[in-house]
Amino acid sequence: MRDQAQMYDDAGCTVLGISFDTPADNRAFVDKHDFPFRLLSDPDKTVGALYQVLRDPGDKFADFPQRHSYLIDPTGTIAKAYEVSDPSGHATEVLADLEALER
Repeated sequence: MRDQAQMYDDAGCTVLGISFDTPADNRAFVDKHDFPFRLLSDPDKTVGALYQVLRDPGDKFADFPQRHSYLIDPTGTIAKAYEVSDPSGHATEVLADLEALER
């Protein structure tokens, strides 16, 4: 999505990321990777629980959310939910869905 940020901007789409990391860790990530989107922090996993992205406590990656994204329409309704298994193709898929949503 980072590499197609201009396309999202041209479509009038706001992209937000969220992680369980602290604000300082997120700032370091944004700076290191030239990340063009706002990255929100959810260190207590409250939002992660609401969006059902928590992993089982015994999972070796329990400190990280499952990779999901949501296309939210202008009224605030989730128009589509994605379980992201192919990050390289995901950005194009969301852009296509965004275009279909605007029709």
